[in-house]
Amino acid sequence: MIFPEFDPVLIHLGPLAIRWYALAYVSGILLGWRYTVTLVRNPRIWLGSQPTASVAQIDDLVLWITLGVILGGRLGYVLFYDFKTMMADPSEIFKVWHGGMSFHGGLIGVTLALLGFAKVNKLNAVRVADLVAPVVPIGLFFGRIANFINGELWGRPTNVPWGMVFCNGRIAQMNGGNCPAGLFTRHPSQLYEAVLEGLVLFGVLRWATHKAKWLPREGAITGLFLMGYALARISLENVRQPDAQMPDFPLGLTMGMMLSAPMLLIGAFLVWRGLNKPPAPPSEASEQAPAAP
Repeated sequence: MIFPEFDPVLIHLGPLAIRWYALAYVSGILLGWRYTVTLVRNPRIWLGSQPTASVAQIDDLVLWITLGVILGGRLGYVLFYDFKTMMADPSEIFKVWHGGMSFHGGLIGVTLALLGFAKVNKLNAVRVADLVAPVVPIGLFFGRIANFINGELWGRPTNVPWGMVFCNGRIAQMNGGNCPAGLFTRHPSQLYEAVLEGLVLFGVLRWATHKAKWLPREGAITGLFLMGYALARISLENVRQPDAQMPDFPLGLTMGMMLSAPMLLIGAFLVWRGLNKPPAPPSEASEQAPAAP
C-alpha cells in the first residue's frame, strides 16, 4: 500500500495557507476547552465537592495552555531531537508548519503554564492538572492524524497487510528527490498512536472522571494520564522508526522511551497518593442542599 498524496494544506485563503497541522492544534485546544467546561459544570462527578476552577478561570487557562503547548513543544523538539540542525539554521525553530513538535516538551511547557496559572489564581496546581489531563488525548488524537497526513513519524519496516510505503512524490520532493523512508513497507505508527494515545486513553480517563469519580482525589487523574501515555508511547516506540538524526541508544532504547519512563513512575506515585488520600470534602453549599428525591 502506497502512502496517499495528501496535501498538507487544507485550503488557501489568498496568501494564507490553512494547514492540517495547524488545524489539528486549533481543534484540540478548542474541543479540549469545551470538554473541560463540561467537567466543571457536571456536579455528579465532583461528589459534592467544589470544582477546581470556575468556567471563567477555565477560559483564561486556555491561553496559558496554548502558549505552553506551542513554545514547549517546539523547544522540546529542538533540545531532544534536532539540536544541531536547528542551530545550523535557527530560523527553522519558528517554522512549526514544517513539523517537529515534541510531546514531552509540550508537557513541560504545559506544566510550567499550569504552575503559573495556579499561582496567579491561588489554586491548587495538581488539581488544575487533574482538570486538564482528561482533555489532552483529544489533542493527541488530532496531532497524530496530522502527523499521518504530513507523511512524518512513520513506523519500522513490517510485513503486516496494512503496512505502507511512505515514498510518494511529495515526500521525495521535500527531501531533494530522495525517499528517506526507503521503499520498505512500514507500520503506519501515526495511526497506532492516534488510537492508543488518543481514543483509548481518552476512554480510560473518561471512566476515571465519570465512573470512578476520581476528580475529587488530588492527583489521581493526572497520574493515570501520565501512566497511560507512558505505557502507550513506550510500547509503540518498538514499531515507530526513530528520527534519522538520533543516535543508537543502548539496549534498543529510544528517546521517546527514555523521556516516557519518568512519566510512568511519577504517574504511579500520583495515583497511589490520590487513592490513599482523603478526597476533597463536600462544599458547604452541597452539605446544606436537600437530598435529591
